[in-house]
Amino acid sequence: MVGATTDRGWLRLGPHPAIAAWAAAARTAALDILAATAEPWRCGGTWFVGVDALPNGPDGAIGGTPFPWEALPLAPEPLHRGQLSVIRPGYPQPSAEEGPAAFAFRRDRDAAHLDGLLPIGPDRRRMVKEPHAWILGLPLNDTSAAPLTVWEGSAGILRAALLQALSPHPPEVWDRIDITGPYQTARRQIFASCRRVELPARPGEATLLHRLTLHGVAPWRPGDSAPPEGRMIAYFRPQLASVRQWLETA
Repeated sequence: MVGATTDRGWLRLGPHPAIAAWAAAARTAALDILAATAEPWRCGGTWFVGVDALPNGPDGAIGGTPFPWEALPLAPEPLHRGQLSVIRPGYPQPSAEEGPAAFAFRRDRDAAHLDGLLPIGPDRRRMVKEPHAWILGLPLNDTSAAPLTVWEGSAGILRAALLQALSPHPPEVWDRIDITGPYQTARRQIFASCRRVELPARPGEATLLHRLTLHGVAPWRPGDSAPPEGRMIAYFRPQLASVRQWLETA
């Protein structure tokens, strides 16, 4: 499955009734979460990050509705609690947690990133701390506002750059190697050579990303509309056992 997404970096799945049923159950839970949570909204009050916010079980079921494995080209496996990512009109806005350069990158480049790289230490150097198997997005309400964006073909560029940076070191320490420079260089190459694609989707559909695909979120444009809660997507990213597996398998 993951290999099937390597060339362009993404697959659109559905519509399928099992995905739609799960999305409806997750939306009900999501609205309760948003009404009760004390988690602050980022980007000037326009982005609810919602990591591990959804109350699904390890089988992915939520509110008694099973996870739609039957509609996905994925083998069932234990899942973490899903992320509930919600975007409101006006995203992004300047905020205290981001400097001017970071805000401009979010606004102009969709905050393009590779999942699994975390900022470590006072200098926020990037290291591979969460080697994901795949990235699955499940829209919970019907809007095309602030869609997921991807750079087609970016997975191969990032794999080559990170392998070159990490190969001089034993694989056992790959999660402790600073790859900030090679990652930023590869990202610039991707911006110059890869096609940016917007991937809006509706409940009943899903978007599957290759784990090494550079991706982000488009700004909310004037004229975009959404339900009162904003644009809601659930994300799942189960982890692999090692960084070596993350980079050296399809």
